[in-house]
Amino acid sequence: MKAREEKLSQIISWAENNPAIRAVLLTSSLVNPYAPVDDLSDLDVELVFESMKDYETDKKWIYLFGEPISMIEENETYFDGKHAMKMVLYTDHVKVDFKLYQKSEFVEEVQKEFLCDDWDVGYKVLIDKDNLTKDLKLPTYGSIMIRKPTEKEFRQLMNDFWWDTTYVAKCLKRGDLFYAKFMSENVIRTDYLVPLIEWYVAGNHNWKNITTNKHGRLFKKYLSAELWLKVEATFSGSNIDDNWDALYASADLVHEFGTVLAKKLNFEYPYQHEKDIRKYLDEVKSMS
Repeated sequence: MKAREEKLSQIISWAENNPAIRAVLLTSSLVNPYAPVDDLSDLDVELVFESMKDYETDKKWIYLFGEPISMIEENETYFDGKHAMKMVLYTDHVKVDFKLYQKSEFVEEVQKEFLCDDWDVGYKVLIDKDNLTKDLKLPTYGSIMIRKPTEKEFRQLMNDFWWDTTYVAKCLKRGDLFYAKFMSENVIRTDYLVPLIEWYVAGNHNWKNITTNKHGRLFKKYLSAELWLKVEATFSGSNIDDNWDALYASADLVHEFGTVLAKKLNFEYPYQHEKDIRKYLDEVKSMS
């Protein structure tokens, strides 16, 4: 994206000529070999200041790179005194997440035994006036790789999934769409379906250096067309009957992926629990 490249060049030129800035790093998807990148990908820029206080409180410098449409600010107290954030969306559609570091805090972070997650997913040193990054370890990308579940984690996910389907059923029977959506999307999809699909994908790749990115962004890439249709069936709109269909589609998906994983990992799958919950779902659905 030309506008994004131009924006980054402007930031680098400004930082090179600004004595208050001692180092600049580019992080996140643009320097992560495992991340998908397109024209909507953000710039994640870390600025290391000799003293960042003036730049944290005075926002004039942000306008040097264009006119903002919107901005979110989080001060250093939000991050336990480590850094501040200025997340800016400009009129040219380029979004820049500026992370502001105090030099002393940055050096302290560099000296830690393990890289913080923001660096471990990838970084590129753009400017280093004081050789602050000489001891910065190479990224392992380990924090984004899917980890094989323990039997306890697998059992807990299965138990919690089948338990929480009962809340969705009750809400749908009552016509309580908001709570039904909260349970089906915020809880069931996020807490159970996403990790279960991650495990399934990673298991098919022998648990070696596999990531599906944030919240399943790459699921479609790793699933067959047939399985992807089954995943799509777990989504629904506002129609109550469609939400019932999506709930059963989620149950079918968990059964299919869960039994495959249980066999592959030599875990026990809760067949009886599933049978009992499905009976409950059917009975609630058929209530007058």
